[in-house]
Amino acid sequence: MVKIFIGNLAAETTTDELRSLFSQYGKIAECDIVKNYGFVHMDNKAEAEEAIRNLHHYELNGQPMNVELSRGKSRGSTKLHVGNIACTNQELRAKFEEFGAVLECDIVKNYAFVHMERMEDAMEVINKLDNSAFKGELLGWAKLGGFLNKFFS
Repeated sequence: MVKIFIGNLAAETTTDELRSLFSQYGKIAECDIVKNYGFVHMDNKAEAEEAIRNLHHYELNGQPMNVELSRGKSRGSTKLHVGNIACTNQELRAKFEEFGAVLECDIVKNYAFVHMERMEDAMEVINKLDNSAFKGELLGWAKLGGFLNKFFS
């Protein structure tokens, strides 16, 4: 799995547009946009490199995109979708770090994606914080891409 960073996205860019653009080069496993940047996960390294070569500085919705390999976390982590967020990125990261290493934490509107280094730590977060209030809101979550598909709220 190869994670690609896409920077300098126009505000109106959608995940469907990114997915469509990158899927011309290979299979897309995941596609997310956070503010003016995004991430595309491709299954094949050669296809990802081809996409980067062809789409770096490609103009989408009037903006030339910055497309490069992500220098972020490894794919061995556990990704949690956390709903009903009413806090800052730093506050959320600190709360999750009470349970283990957080590799990535991105808030999008009132939900977030938190990448925990170890699945055991992510499961402990879910077990300990299920139906608990944080910063005045009842947290909800689901582990993405795995065996836990129930969404708590």
